[in-house]
Amino acid sequence: MSSILTDRFGRFHDYLRISLTDACNLRCQYCMPEEDMSFMTRSSLMTADELDTLAGLFVRHGVRKIRLTGGEPLVRKEAAEIISRLGRYPIELAITTNGVLVDRFLDVFKDAGLKSVNISLDSLNAALNQKITRRDHLDLVVRNIELLAEFGFRVKVNMVVMKGVNEFEVGDFVAWSKELPLHIRFIEYMPFDGNGWSAARVTTHEQILELLTDRFEYNKLKDGPNDTARAYQVKGYAGTFAVISTMSQPFCETCNRIRLTADGKLKNCLFSQGETDLLGALRRGEEVEPLVKQTIQAKYARLGGQLSEDYHETDPALLKNRAMISIGG
Repeated sequence: MSSILTDRFGRFHDYLRISLTDACNLRCQYCMPEEDMSFMTRSSLMTADELDTLAGLFVRHGVRKIRLTGGEPLVRKEAAEIISRLGRYPIELAITTNGVLVDRFLDVFKDAGLKSVNISLDSLNAALNQKITRRDHLDLVVRNIELLAEFGFRVKVNMVVMKGVNEFEVGDFVAWSKELPLHIRFIEYMPFDGNGWSAARVTTHEQILELLTDRFEYNKLKDGPNDTARAYQVKGYAGTFAVISTMSQPFCETCNRIRLTADGKLKNCLFSQGETDLLGALRRGEEVEPLVKQTIQAKYARLGGQLSEDYHETDPALLKNRAMISIGG
């Protein structure tokens, strides 16, 4: 498809992830640096009108799915308004959240036609969850996950698997999907500014499956052409599980994702060093489409041109990127 959203490798980017804020009511270790974290000023954030304008531009050029992220998108004061406005576009609208506030937004989600909710949760153990998130909200998040499932939302539970931290819990997460139609997704630990990543802490796709093989009998499911997760299902279970193997088995060849940060910068890859200031151009009354095209054309074939093909050779000290919380999950 010929479009400003098609890169030089022929990849068409019809999936836009928009961060609403870099603020969050949790302090997860792999997402937010423990020290020296400075947050965006309110004036630097896209307003609801500006976000709507840019989203509309992308939809006109072929975007068919928008996912709202953060930080924690639901702490944004205008979250309900933004969700409602985006719900008017002919797209699939989804959100990634930590689950703390979702019970307050069920009607907003329904009215906007938002059917898919991803919840970030890295431990079902109260003490460990509090250590990872530096907050004590596990019971509330679990209740809200079950509430979403009860109300018919498609619920994905995203667990970042960190060796020596929580990898022993992968089986418990899968077991949770026996009666509930939850889609558990195990994510390989990825490097971002200030998150303490090391290759030794990566639990790979293969290792995650090894941890599950003795406990469950599962089958491989068919993946979609742009899926980042390789999906499986335990026989007789209501839900599924999948592995996002960014580090050990990257899926860059079929990538259709681009990201717009809360301060209006376009990133053509999660790991890209460069980013393009669309919000600044919009506020100056300049044409945005040429900037979008230029950014998409500059996309590297794999891993933002920064990470090594063998993740063991990646030196996090040499990477130039933002913290995960300021990119958008």
